Amino acid sequence: MLFQSSRIKFRKMTAEDAALYHAWRNDMEVMQSTNPYLDMYDIDATKEFVNQVILGGPSSKSYIIVEKETEKPIGITSLINIDYKNRNAECIIDIGERAFWGKGYGTETMRLLLDYAFLEMNLHRVALRVFSFNEKAIKLYEKMGFRHEGKARQSLFRAGAWHDVIHMGILQDEYLRDE
Repeated sequence: MLFQSSRIKFRKMTAEDAALYHAWRNDMEVMQSTNPYLDMYDIDATKEFVNQVILGGPSSKSYIIVEKETEKPIGITSLINIDYKNRNAECIIDIGERAFWGKGYGTETMRLLLDYAFLEMNLHRVALRVFSFNEKAIKLYEKMGFRHEGKARQSLFRAGAWHDVIHMGILQDEYLRDE
């Protein structure tokens, strides 16, 4: 069934989710591997970000990832920069609840998101960006069929060192071939 697997389901993100997102957005351990701008945000800045960036544009679709057994929200996933004419989008996954890290929730989330992107929206290509030090995420994306398409060399300064931002993508026929 669309938007759910055995352990998780997606629900559309709403403005009421700003407080929940605010907690994840201000957890430096959560944002370390996903946000290029490590900073603390006040609740008003988060509400503005949620309303204008996440919910405000027709070129994005954002969902809260919910663990089905407990109904606990555990993260957010999005398709952003959706280009309907050229059938392209960029995807983002943030598992905001650290207790759910390393337990396969990212894989399930990516599978549901790509099923939606390719089977329902009929997109041709989905891309993403990942920090070079995030080896677990890179392995997940490779396992899902994403290919390395390039990198922005030393474009992220984190923990006293420069890191690359790796660009990856998957095409609809590559994803469907692996189904």
